[in-house]
Amino acid sequence: MYSLRNFCLIKGVGRFSFSGGGGSEYVHSSLPFSGTRIGQFFQAEPQLGNQYVMDYALQSYLKQVMPAEVLDSVSADLHRFGGRVAGEINELGHRVELEPPQLQQYDAWGRRVDHLATSPAWKQLHDISAEEGLVEIAYTRLHGPWSRLYQAVKIYLFAPYSGLYSCPLAMTDGAAKVIEASGNMMLFHRAYSRLISRDPKEFWTSGQWMTERKGGSDVGIGTETVAVPQSDGRYRLYGYKWFSSASDSDMSLTLARIADDNSQVTEGSKGLSLFYLETRDKQGDLNNIQIQRLKNKLGTRQLPTAELLLDGTWAHKLSSHGRGVAAISDMLTITRLHNGLSAVGNMRRMVSLARDYCLRREVFGKKLIDHPLHIQTLARLELECRGALYFVLEVARLLGLEETSKASEEDQLLLRLLLPLVKLYTAKQAMVVASEGLESFGGQGYIEDTGIPVLLRDAQVLPIWEGTTNVLSLDVLRALNKTQGQVVQVFMADVKRRLATAKEEVELQQACRAVATAADDILHFTFGTTNEAQSLLETAARDYSFSLAKTYIGALLVEHAARCGSQDIDVYAAQRQGYCLHSCWLFN
Repeated sequence: MYSLRNFCLIKGVGRFSFSGGGGSEYVHSSLPFSGTRIGQFFQAEPQLGNQYVMDYALQSYLKQVMPAEVLDSVSADLHRFGGRVAGEINELGHRVELEPPQLQQYDAWGRRVDHLATSPAWKQLHDISAEEGLVEIAYTRLHGPWSRLYQAVKIYLFAPYSGLYSCPLAMTDGAAKVIEASGNMMLFHRAYSRLISRDPKEFWTSGQWMTERKGGSDVGIGTETVAVPQSDGRYRLYGYKWFSSASDSDMSLTLARIADDNSQVTEGSKGLSLFYLETRDKQGDLNNIQIQRLKNKLGTRQLPTAELLLDGTWAHKLSSHGRGVAAISDMLTITRLHNGLSAVGNMRRMVSLARDYCLRREVFGKKLIDHPLHIQTLARLELECRGALYFVLEVARLLGLEETSKASEEDQLLLRLLLPLVKLYTAKQAMVVASEGLESFGGQGYIEDTGIPVLLRDAQVLPIWEGTTNVLSLDVLRALNKTQGQVVQVFMADVKRRLATAKEEVELQQACRAVATAADDILHFTFGTTNEAQSLLETAARDYSFSLAKTYIGALLVEHAARCGSQDIDVYAAQRQGYCLHSCWLFN
């Protein structure tokens, strides 16, 4: 049996002294553990390199999809930004995690002050966001329909290192799109120019205050906030916002019900209008807003999220009367895309760390990279990450076409279906990759100081914010029903078009057949003539949505592997996705 005596005989360096039973003292001058000497081995931690340069999948996609002249004009910026992400931005994001927001509701003399203090690093990330044009790029549209894709790439690189500053950017981007579409020239000149500014002193961020005590997704029932008209054309808002992220923002969009002359409101979604408000007045005081408390969250602790009481908050009506839900849809389009970009960025960061670590960690006599089972595990994570990346960037590409009036009717139908799909699928896969990736570090993955656990905690918000998986799955069915199945028909045509690029590639034939079979099964299920199949559709909405997402990713991977310039790793990725579709959840 291994004993303390045996331990004392270990050859090493230093001095060890022990007084045991009977008063005996054992001293050995060559033992390795003595006083402040704690041994000679320290595990090398994983390192991050330039996040653009090291991302082969990203560069490969851009080379295949983006026109050469556009890629040439943005590549230097992406290269520079990838280095800034791994250095300065990563460091600021870590500091924000260590310095969460604090709320001081009263001063020493009992006055209500509601002072929300955020980390200096949080403010620096605000300035960097402006300087880098992380919102502006999508709206000045210097690169035409490719501007949204260019911006999406920078958000993807930025999000997982930004200490959640990507969240206010998502809502700021969404607010800019809503105001741009509204045609309200007063708000266009006052707010829009600030939301897209590259000047840190001018740059505004926006909140999105929708969720109230009765819930978030069902705003038609859940919204109790009342808007009282004023003689000058403005409104005063009275309500309680239950979950208000980026509470330090300069402005916000929110829903409310307009009270008539008898103080009555219209219930349901038809009674909701969209309002614009600024969080502070000209004196810098809160706009009749009380911060009741900051939320104590599982993750995203860097982000100030609060319960807010609106007690006569001055606001401007942004939508037509009763058209608030329709007006806010533009914001949801943007925030769902950002959710997908954050999810895939989070996946990429975890895989990058795990990949670097396997080159440094030695167990059972060899590096982790030399253990086939470990490499198989990382390869599966890489496949999830790569497929999700192509998916979300394809959605960004389609959105860029729509925003510049270059999208065909088919493009618009496809975008309507893919937006909820990309949000729900990437969010769930981000959780899988975060958990499996953390496990690949063993015990160190569980230690807060490594910065790895925060990736798992923060990933959990992704399936919740902007609609849970079930809510988004029902939105997929809503798109199907409202278009009388056209969205699925366009989806199928796009899948077949992509598979056709690989018809001459022998190595891809099995993957093509797997994707095509999965697509045919979806088509049969969607348009099945039996009443039983149709009645099952809502129950199966979640599995149906995942099947659509996995099939589309399969088509994207096959097309990518078939194009000129692809490498063996691209072919392998397509083959593996094709294999996975054999066990497609709904139709197996």
